[in-house]
Amino acid sequence: ADQHTQISQYRGVVTLNNGVTMPLLGLGTFRLRGLQNIIKAVDTALANGYRSFDTARVYRNEADLGCALRQLLPLYGLTRSDIFITTREACLQSLEELGCEYLDLYLIHWPGRQGWKSDDTRNAEARKEAWNAIEDLYKAGVIRAIGVSNYTESHLEQLLTYCSVRPAVLQVEFHPQLPQTHLLRWCQENGVHLQAYSSLGCGELLGKEEVKKVASTHKKTPSQVLLRWALDQGVGVIPKSCDPDRIKDNFCVWDFKLSEEEMQAMSVNEHQQKFCWDPTGVA
Repeated sequence: ADQHTQISQYRGVVTLNNGVTMPLLGLGTFRLRGLQNIIKAVDTALANGYRSFDTARVYRNEADLGCALRQLLPLYGLTRSDIFITTREACLQSLEELGCEYLDLYLIHWPGRQGWKSDDTRNAEARKEAWNAIEDLYKAGVIRAIGVSNYTESHLEQLLTYCSVRPAVLQVEFHPQLPQTHLLRWCQENGVHLQAYSSLGCGELLGKEEVKKVASTHKKTPSQVLLRWALDQGVGVIPKSCDPDRIKDNFCVWDFKLSEEEMQAMSVNEHQQKFCWDPTGVA
């Protein structure tokens, strides 16, 4: 039996294009620092049903996250194969820091090379080299699924011309003020799972009238309806928080659905707004 069947019994999952099962909702750990804070956050997450954790080498918390998981998993009767870990950047160092033998999902974080100008045409060649390197790790069984983050449609089209393993996941900023309709359609047509970061628009969307109105209709919080807005489109989410109440609230999104009208009302806006980085200028 597949040691990873446990995740497929978990609430709210997606099967990626290579057959790997991934939870649709995970805990983002950006800006989560300090072992005690991480233990508290992971403990709350596991207690409330989270089985997916999103980190990165650049977050400088992988060692503490690994330590927290080793300490807490046995207390919940769980093992490494019950959870899903996503990271980026230096794969082998990440494995060492996390204390894992494999990663569930590895993402190329950005379509450009650090220190290079966006319009530097060498970026395309650097992307190709990076993809070839992670394909090797994937084929060696060190990573169970591979993907990219912050790629535009043209970056993805380029990738499909040379990859021997198609990307399983694209992680981008995605929320009602940046609905990325074309990109979502491209992903659906090409068998790539879209995963959202900044689902709450860096907190800016929580106070929007349309969002608050839909939240009160469902007796939910604004953050819960913003997460549901993505989930109802088949898009995964990784809300980040170190607050136990918020971590708990963010997982209570499985008992309601938004209507088409509510989804549209939330995304009616005369201007699209990006709260994070803009990859559109990267050559």
